[in-house]
Parts: sequence; structure tokens; C-alpha cells
Amino acid sequence: MLTDIFTFVCLIVSTFLILSLIFYIRKIKKRDQIRLAFLAVLSCLTICSVGLILQILLTVPLGINPIYFDYFVYIGTVFLPIAILFLGLVFAKTKITFKKSYWLLFVIPIISLIMLWTNDLHHLFFVDYSIYIADGKMGPYFVFHSLYCYLLMFIGIWYMLRYSIKNSGFFSQQSILIVLGTLFPILINILGTLKIIPMSIYLTPISFAIAIFLYTMAIFKYSFLTVTPIALQKIVDRMSDSYLVINEHNVITDFNETFLNTFHFKSSDVRNKELIDLLNIYNTNIDELVLTLDKAKKSPETFTFERHFDGLSKYFNIEINNITNGNNFLGILILFKDITQHMEDMQTIQNNQNMLVEKERLASLGQMIGGIAHNLKTPIMSIAGAAEGLSDLTKEYNSSIDDPEVTSKDHHDIAHDMDTWIDKIKTHTAYMSDIITAVKGQAVTLSENESDNFTIEELIKRINILMKHELKNALIDLNIDVKIDSSVVLNGNVNSLVQVVNNLISNAIQSYNGKTNESIDLIVDKDNSSIVILVADHGCGMPNDVKDKLFKEMITTKGKNGTGLGLFMSYSTIRGHFNGNMTFTSEINKGTTFKIVLPII
Repeated sequence: MLTDIFTFVCLIVSTFLILSLIFYIRKIKKRDQIRLAFLAVLSCLTICSVGLILQILLTVPLGINPIYFDYFVYIGTVFLPIAILFLGLVFAKTKITFKKSYWLLFVIPIISLIMLWTNDLHHLFFVDYSIYIADGKMGPYFVFHSLYCYLLMFIGIWYMLRYSIKNSGFFSQQSILIVLGTLFPILINILGTLKIIPMSIYLTPISFAIAIFLYTMAIFKYSFLTVTPIALQKIVDRMSDSYLVINEHNVITDFNETFLNTFHFKSSDVRNKELIDLLNIYNTNIDELVLTLDKAKKSPETFTFERHFDGLSKYFNIEINNITNGNNFLGILILFKDITQHMEDMQTIQNNQNMLVEKERLASLGQMIGGIAHNLKTPIMSIAGAAEGLSDLTKEYNSSIDDPEVTSKDHHDIAHDMDTWIDKIKTHTAYMSDIITAVKGQAVTLSENESDNFTIEELIKRINILMKHELKNALIDLNIDVKIDSSVVLNGNVNSLVQVVNNLISNAIQSYNGKTNESIDLIVDKDNSSIVILVADHGCGMPNDVKDKLFKEMITTKGKNGTGLGLFMSYSTIRGHFNGNMTFTSEINKGTTFKIVLPII
């Protein structure tokens, strides 16, 4: 009697727990597959528990054969293994596609129900039915049915156990509880079926009462239905990057501690909140983020962009990844990589680079000014001489005004001499004007990007003026060969191009290591729709380690006398300011040729 009362109480408690869990899960608005699979398991258990309670309450008073209650109980019993299998699959894969082949799993359970309901005709399910397993005799089909059910349940449990260990370690409390809760009634039923322990059919709900208790612990204490292994959560909480996981409705389903600390949120502020509403707190333009999220839902690509959050004074590199399982969209992973320090470092590098550029420019100007000062001496002395000559002619003309011996022809001769001196002054002042124009153009910073049109003739003229003194001092000849019409027009900043060509000529002079009476070739030609400028020397050439790094970094062979910025900036100027290209060939002791290719407007 006490045993019957205890059994009945266990059934009531079991049923109450099951119904409470069903009610709790159905209150959750999210209808992901893990919840649906768990509801299926609980629904099957509910059918079993309710059927057995009715069997206890009504069998004796109404004189009903207890097997007829089993007809109802087995509706839950035969489909429970399938529900456990799908629970394991969803636990392992988060989301699955229900394939047509899955319907085959239901064939044997349906046949089992038919065999049970028609057992009186063939006794293949029960030869002798009894609520006490030891007193009953099972038919051959019951053995087949039991093996099939245990197989499905063990596969489902195997999936849960395997992925629990894989994701969160062997001792994940969250997963171990649900696995133990499932194993306990299965083992009890196996031992009872094999008649190893005495067992009635009512022992099954008692074992399931314990299982439900373990399920309840897993759900309420360790949040089983969030499918978030504890050890894995600890790992992601220690990541230096913030991350969020959102579903197809842009609702946040997962995050790490770093995100909360970085954006100064509490867990309750984030979970199940819309991402857009959350980030709007920082008054940041997130239109690009919204568009990217929409793209990510349709494409497996990875999207990356930068964003500054005003309220945090931080810069983030935001990486958005599509999370799928096969063809099933599971959600979107958003990584926030803090690049504030990187941005500050880049600014420091930019400032240092500007200092190097200015240093290189000033060094170039210093060298150029020395040559300009020398170049200006000749025209200035010539102008001074012309002024002295004009002064003498003026005095001569004044003294001849009242001289009767001075003829008209003499006056014309004096005027002619004056015109000669004036022409010389004009020539020298024009030359000085060209020098000043060239120097003024080179005095601007190398970073300016003003574009204008200029001719090949203007380019060569400025190169000649600015390099004349350096070439003369080095006793090096510059052979200029313009093979195209010098009136051809190029687009860009002429001063920048002059700086590049002059740098190449200066390097060519230095390649001779002080040797004199050598030559440098400056050739301007046309190749299809481009202008080609060649600067070639016959000097020492470049070693391989220098050639490998040229144009890629600031490298110099001049030791402390060079910054390595000249060629690096020259290449950047040609690529960035002129949309052209710059290449070179070099052989040791044979010389180096630089080739500049510029598009014609």
C-alpha cells in the first residue's frame, strides 16, 4: 500500500514539474529549435505520466484492463526517443533542416503503436501483459521496438555528451545535468527490462521524476536552453575584443564580458535588446552598420569597416560574419576590435613621416639654394655690367647734345648701343625670373597635391635650371633627349614631378662615387597613350638587398647622410599624384635606369 502511495505521489510530482516546465518555456517568445525539441520531450513525458496516473486511479474502480491505459501511455513512449534524438542534434548543431529522410524515423514508432493496439490478435508485442515486468512476457516485436528506442535515445545522448565535452569540457554542469537526467530513466528501464532489478511499469515515471528534477536544475540554475557552455563562456569573456551575436531580427542573443566593460553596459541592458537601440545611446551614425547587417543575412562574406563612437572616444574595427549551419541561417557574429591605440600610433607615424618629409625637403632646398646662388651671380653681374654701360652711354649722350660735331648718325649709334644693353638686361632678368619661379615651386611642401597642366618643355626647363649647378660641380653631363613634341601637356603638379626627376638625377650623380666626366641620360618618349621619362646612369648599380626593398620602405645607401625618403616619396608621388607608375632596372657596375610612366591627358 505504501509503495502504491509513493508511486502515485512520484507521478503527481513528475507531472507537476513537467507541466510547470512546459508553461515556463511557452512563455518565452523565442521559438528556436532547442526549445521546440525540449517541448517535444516534455510533451511525450506528459502523455506517459498522465496515462499512468489514470491507470492507477481508474483501473480498479472501473474494472478496466490496465493494458488499455498503456495504449495511451505508449503514444508518448514510442515518440520520446525521437524527441531525445532531435534534442541531441539541435544541441550539437544549434539549428537543423528537417530532411525528408527524417520521416523514416517515425515509421517504426507508428508500427509499434499499431502492433500494441492489435496485440490481442497476434501477441507479438505482449505475450502476457503485467504491470510488473518480471511477471509479464514480452513478445518478439517488443524486443525489436525496445532496441530501436534505446538506439535513438543513445544517439541523442551521445550528441549532447560529445558536444558538451567539445565546447565546455568534460565537467560542464550545464550539459552533464541534462545528460544524467536522460540516462537515469533509460538505465532503470534497461535493467528492469532485462529483469536485473524488480520493476513495475510505475518505476518508469519515478525515474523520470528524478530526470525532470535534473532538467529543472539545468534550466533554471545553469540556463540549459541558452546552449552556452560555461567553460566556453569563460574563454570568450577573457577575449580582448568585444563580440555580440544577434538573430535575424537584430536582437542580441549572446555577448561577452568585454563588450559590457567596453560599452559600459550591464547584462540586463543587453540581453534580448535590439542592437540598433543599444548603440543609438552613443549618438553615432550607424546607418552603415544597419546596411551591413542586412547584407550579412544574405551573404556568407565577412564585412569590415571602421566606426568612431563619440561617447567613448574610441575607434573600432567592426567585423560582421554570417553564422550558418549548412544552408540554415543561425545569426550574425559582430566583433568590435578596439583600434584606438592603432589610430594614435598611425597618427604618430604620420607626424614623424611629415617631419622626415620636411627634413628631406629642407635638405633638398639647401642644396638647391647653393646652386641657385651660384646661378644668379652670372646674370646679376651681367646686369650690373649692362647698367654701367648704359650709365656711360647716358653721359656720352648728354655731352653730345650741344656738340655741333655730333651727327645724326652718332645719335643713332648711341641709341643702338643702349638697345643692345637693354636686350641683355631683359635676357638676364628673364633667366632670373625662371630661376625664382623654379625655386618658389620647389619651396612648397611635398605633401601638397595641387593639380595643373604643364608642358614637357616647362618640365625640362625647370630641371635644367635647378640641376645645372649640381651637375657642373660634379663635372657630369646631362644628355637630354626629348623624342616627342615638347608642347605635349601633362596633368599634375609640375613642381612635384621636377622634385622626382631631380632626385633621380642626384642619385645618378652619386652613383659615380665622385668620378668625373661621366654622363646621365634624360630621355622623354611616348608609349601608346603615356609619356615615358627615363633617367639612366652608368654607375655602380644597386645591390640585391636594396633592390628588394626599394619603393616598399625608406631605405638608403648613404648612411647617416640619407633618410631613404627620396625614392620612397618619389614612387608615392608618381602613383598618388599622377596616377602613373615607376619602375627600375639595375646591375652592379653597369648602372641603373629609372622609368616613369605618366598618362597623357
